[in-house]
Amino acid sequence: MIAGVPRSRTAFRREDRWKDPATGEEGRPHVDDLILLKAFKHAVEAVGLAKRATCHTLRHSFATHPLEAGYDIRTVQELLGHMDVRTTMIYTHVLNRGGHGVKSPIDNL
Repeated sequence: MIAGVPRSRTAFRREDRWKDPATGEEGRPHVDDLILLKAFKHAVEAVGLAKRATCHTLRHSFATHPLEAGYDIRTVQELLGHMDVRTTMIYTHVLNRGGHGVKSPIDNL
């Protein structure tokens, strides 16, 4: 079982792997989006999460946590693949730090 998802719902099995005979590189086929969406929904239900959660929730968390940790917004922009920093800045509304948004390097000592 993977994260509360029964084996019958997992996207890959051992026999699904491929190997390039020329390079020896191994891998797996890409996951169909629907498989991932269903597996995530099943996992959320299995743990009894009261709040609504989707795969997109993970993207928001991925964006918000580095910003909370003080990462540069341009770095987060690049990680998310946004063309315009204004798109990334949408995630800053959850920070709501007021005048405490900037930490001194001395704070980390």
